[in-house]
Amino acid sequence: MTQAEQLVTQFKEDAAQARKFYTVAIYMEDRAYGGPEEGGWYYDTATLVMEPRAAVLLRGFDNEKDAFDYADALNQVYMPQWNEGRPEVSSVLSEGRYHAIVNEGMPAPYYPEETPRYS
Repeated sequence: MTQAEQLVTQFKEDAAQARKFYTVAIYMEDRAYGGPEEGGWYYDTATLVMEPRAAVLLRGFDNEKDAFDYADALNQVYMPQWNEGRPEVSSVLSEGRYHAIVNEGMPAPYYPEETPRYS
């Protein structure tokens, strides 16, 4: 095995053993209009909430289960209070609802990254 092949092999082994981490962050979830096809269609969106009360709840975890447990606790304890008076995202009156979401790695600023296409 050449030195280059050894380095590639070592890199692959290191990458496979790299520790994953998870973050839990608060997002504003809503629906967006996708287009007129089939009578109109919508897709779910979310934007990372940057306000201070959400930022203090941001946490990182080495364990996926712990991250989901924390997100579930936030969604059961805090989010009902934050969403009080906010219509469901299926309502035409919706301006979004707060929701704790688990991310693998750093929190994404929004999702989806690209607008879905009707197919």
